[in-house]
Amino acid sequence: MKVAVLDINGKDTGRKADLSKDVFAIEPNNHAVYLDVKQYLANQRQGTHKSKERAEISGSTRKIKKQKGTGTARAGSIKSGVFKGGGRMFGPRPRNYNFKLNKNLKRLARKSALSIKAGEKSITVLEDFNFDAPKTKNFTAVLKALELENKKSLFVLGGSNNNVYLSSRNLKGSEVITSSELSTYKILNANQVVLLEGALEGIQTNLSK
Repeated sequence: MKVAVLDINGKDTGRKADLSKDVFAIEPNNHAVYLDVKQYLANQRQGTHKSKERAEISGSTRKIKKQKGTGTARAGSIKSGVFKGGGRMFGPRPRNYNFKLNKNLKRLARKSALSIKAGEKSITVLEDFNFDAPKTKNFTAVLKALELENKKSLFVLGGSNNNVYLSSRNLKGSEVITSSELSTYKILNANQVVLLEGALEGIQTNLSK
């Protein structure tokens, strides 16, 4: 699959990038995508939620009324969850939400996500570029040239580039990552995926295994 390579001014360079059919044109596996996105979101959870239970509440431990003869339910402690100010019953406890997925499934999910974006014509291939210094206005100019200033965009670099990364950091609608940080969630969360030429080979090599 051939795609035109653009420069940072949004103009066609006259070159074509070859997108592998094994990565960008497979039949998407929706369940693999679901599991990978679910794992990504689960890993973002801190799991530090906690509510106090009856053993952790301050209060008297005396039996508040006699066992029988009152016509009401038995009650042994004012700290019971049935009373106002008592401990919470079956409340949240700290836990780890992480779960594992095998590498083949995660690879299939990323290929499925890229194939979905390719089918929607939401993938742009851009020639490699750099800035002399980190400046947000430089990155904003690139977004404007590519008509992405009002869209969520994901820029995938071949390797770390501090100037480009820092130039984009103040922009909420754009994210810059390296090809090794590519995830199913980030692909699907963007309206347009911009792949730099230097990232293409790494992505296709990693996902074609």
